Amino acid sequence: KASLERAFQEMSLIELKTDIDFDNFEEMVCYCRGDIYQTYSFKKFFRKIEKKIDVFERVALLIKCKDKKDAHTCDNSLEEPNLIPSKIYISLYKNIPKNDIEFLFPNVKVSMTLKDRLMLVVPAIGAAVPIAWRILPQLLLIIGVIVFLVLGPSYVEKLNLRANPEDVRNMTGILLASSSLLISLGGFCFKQYSKYKTKQIKFQKQVTDTLFFKNIANNSGVFQTLIDDAEEEECKEIILVYYHLLTSNTSLTPEQLDDKIEAWMEQNFDTKIDFEINGSLNNLTKIKGKIVRDGEDEDEVSEIPLLTYNQNGCCQILPLNDAKQLIDYIWNNAFNYA
Repeated sequence: KASLERAFQEMSLIELKTDIDFDNFEEMVCYCRGDIYQTYSFKKFFRKIEKKIDVFERVALLIKCKDKKDAHTCDNSLEEPNLIPSKIYISLYKNIPKNDIEFLFPNVKVSMTLKDRLMLVVPAIGAAVPIAWRILPQLLLIIGVIVFLVLGPSYVEKLNLRANPEDVRNMTGILLASSSLLISLGGFCFKQYSKYKTKQIKFQKQVTDTLFFKNIANNSGVFQTLIDDAEEEECKEIILVYYHLLTSNTSLTPEQLDDKIEAWMEQNFDTKIDFEINGSLNNLTKIKGKIVRDGEDEDEVSEIPLLTYNQNGCCQILPLNDAKQLIDYIWNNAFNYA
């Protein structure tokens, strides 16, 4: 919640004004992991600058929309076309700046900041002044002709407008003045509209880079990804335990092994962790198989675990070659249909 509140107040990568209607959601859960700094390159005033941004390596977002009954009781009902009442949305993202988390919500509304509006409006006013000065004579001529035809010559003189019977009879001048006025105004409006659309496309690209290219999975795919990541982390923990037991010159208790792994991680990766040693040791003791030597009958060989404990409570593992044979036996018999 604190990260969301800060994201609305500050900007990092995407300089846009955002607004989210949280009344559309019955429940909202956001989990973040991996608080790190990353360096991003920007182009500003024709210069390339680098800036360190505080990012989350992983962001998991779960939202549940209100049902139709609850939505109608609120002042703001579910008007977003991409929100379905009572549906649960789950998304997983990577490398999301802390201050841009609000862009992950499906009902986020974006608009230009005050600075962008001024950069669009001020040049427009500056360009409109000379155009208005140039078309003012033609505009006065057209107004004078209209007043001459509708109200008469006397009102033209009273209003001090530029129109006389000769101008009224000379329709070519009026048409040229009208065409010049329309072309000038049309060109100016088209130029400003093109600038606005260019800004809009730029902002859409920024949001797309955040949502599309940093999205890992959605809905059911999130669970599959998290399960795969969890299994991969367990494998890493098992490998770490086996490696340090294999390379240690002395026998290690679980507590000593835990301290050694944590010190190794800090020394090699500059990362402090609280290693969960018991889970990894239990997984290693559950890995059991047979090591069948030449001339031995497989049925007479008993299964042995990959890790055991001696009388002093120290961890003992099989040598590398024996461990490979044990793993090979497990794989060969994992799907035994014979």
